[in-house]
Amino acid sequence: QLALPILIAAAIAVRLSGPGSIFFRQQRIGQNGRVVEILKFRSMPVNSDSDTTWSVDKDKRLPAVGRILRRTSIDELPQLINVIRGDMSLVGPRPERPFFAAQFAESVENYDDRHRVPAGMTGWAQVHRLRGDTSIQDRARFDNYYIEHWSFWRDIVILAKTLRASWQKPNNR
Repeated sequence: QLALPILIAAAIAVRLSGPGSIFFRQQRIGQNGRVVEILKFRSMPVNSDSDTTWSVDKDKRLPAVGRILRRTSIDELPQLINVIRGDMSLVGPRPERPFFAAQFAESVENYDDRHRVPAGMTGWAQVHRLRGDTSIQDRARFDNYYIEHWSFWRDIVILAKTLRASWQKPNNR
């Protein structure tokens, strides 16, 4: 219920920002390497290269509404639907697109080990500022540490840090 007003306001903003669907759907790699379709609020009017383009943060097609949604991570809130469907968890390693996951599996030691648990909306790597254009090796290391040292309390801490970070000035995104 807490997220509902934010979800409604974001949906209206996306709808008013231009033509296209409110939601953006994208395939990601989840638990055990299974492909799942995640939902996000659409932040761009056109992005046919999203499966193979690393970052769109400096893309000229990104409108003001999209920049705000991405900077605040509000674009990620529809993934609550993925959590309800069982495709994701609130906390866990962030899922990656298949194109990049295949590359990282070949070049980053223990990258695929991250897929032992459900993908998460937020995770240990994210609350340690490992998102956007940051080291994939470090992300994999933090994700695997989280998995190997999982606790309910750590999930609570991660969720609290995520909420706090969403109200602070963004870094690297």
